[in-house]
Amino acid sequence: MSGSISRRKTRKIWVGSVPVGGDAPVSVQSMTKTNSLDVKATLDQIRRLEEAGCDIVRVAVPSEEAVETLRIYVREAKMPIIADIHFTYELAVKSLEAGASCVRINPGNIGGKEKVKEVVKVAKSLGSAIRIGVNAGSLEKAVLRKYGHPVPQALAESALYWAHFLEDLGFFNFKVSIKSSDVLSTIEAYRLFSEESDAPLHIGITEAGFGTYGIVKSSVGIGALLLEGIGDTIRVSLTGDPVSEVEVGLAILKALGLRKGPEVISCPTCSRRKIDVEGLAAEVSRALKGVDKNIKVAVMGCEVNGPGEAREADCGIAGGKTYSLIFRRGVVIKKVKNEEALNALLEVIKELEVEDVH
Repeated sequence: MSGSISRRKTRKIWVGSVPVGGDAPVSVQSMTKTNSLDVKATLDQIRRLEEAGCDIVRVAVPSEEAVETLRIYVREAKMPIIADIHFTYELAVKSLEAGASCVRINPGNIGGKEKVKEVVKVAKSLGSAIRIGVNAGSLEKAVLRKYGHPVPQALAESALYWAHFLEDLGFFNFKVSIKSSDVLSTIEAYRLFSEESDAPLHIGITEAGFGTYGIVKSSVGIGALLLEGIGDTIRVSLTGDPVSEVEVGLAILKALGLRKGPEVISCPTCSRRKIDVEGLAAEVSRALKGVDKNIKVAVMGCEVNGPGEAREADCGIAGGKTYSLIFRRGVVIKKVKNEEALNALLEVIKELEVEDVH
C-alpha cells in the first residue's frame, strides 16, 4: 500500500492468547474503572470492552481481596487479563498464580531488584508476561536525582535498566511502557529506548485528560510514534467510560492503515448542504459495526462536489435539495429521493461486503 508505515522490528511476546510485537498487529488495550471488588460491575465493563473490540484489559489489584475477584475475571473474560500492581510485589505474585496473563509493575515503586526478581521467577515458571511500566511521576529516586526532573533521558534510562535487568535473568516475555502526561517528552523517551532495545512497546500518553482535549492529546502522541514505526500495543488513557478509549484507539489504527475495518468520511458541511449529513453519517456508522473489511464510505452534503471530493471512497452519497446521488468508486450509479438515500447506500455497502474491496 502506498504510504504504508514501516514498523520497527521488535521481538514477539505473548500476553495470554494475544501476540505483541514482531509481526503481530498493533493491539488495543484498556483498563476497567470500576471497583475491582464489585464483580458484577467489573464483568459488565469487561464485556462491553470486548464488544467494542478491545484486545487486552487491565484490572487494578490493590488488595488481597482483589486477587480473589481477579480469579473470576480471568475465568469469565474472553480476552487476556493484566493485573495492575503498585507497591506490593506479593500481589503481583499472587495475581500471576490466580491466572493473570500478565502483571504490570512499576519498578520505581515495587520495592527494588529483589522484589522484581521474585515476580520474574513466578512469571517465568507460569509462562506469563510482565509489563515494565515506567512513569514520569514515579521514577526511581536515584534517576530523579541524576537528572533533576523526569526528562526523556531519565525515563529512557530507567526503562532500559529494567529491560536489561529482566533479560539478564533470562526472562524475555515482557513489554515496556514509558509514559508521561507531556506528549513531546513521551515521544522522545520512546525514541531513545527504541534505539537501544528490541523489547515490544506499549505506548500511550498517561493522564491525557477527558473530552476533546484528551482525545487529541492521545491521538497526537500515539499517532506520532506509530508513524515512526514505534509501538506494538496501545492504550488511550481517557477520563470516563473505557469503551471510549477502545473506540479512539481503533480509530487511530484505522486512520494509519494499521487496522482493517470500515471508515466513514463526511464533509464538514456548509451553506450548500441540503441533507442531514451528521445524521446520515451516524446511521451509516451504526450499519458498519461488525464489518471487518476496509470499506470507505463517504457522506457528502451536496451533489456539486460530493463525488469528486470523495473519489477515493468505495461508495457514498451526495445530497441535493430533493434528490441524492449514490456513487461507487467516484461514478454516480443512481439518483434517488432523499428519503430513500440511506437504504440505497446501505444496499451498495452490502454488495461491497461480499466483494474483495481492497
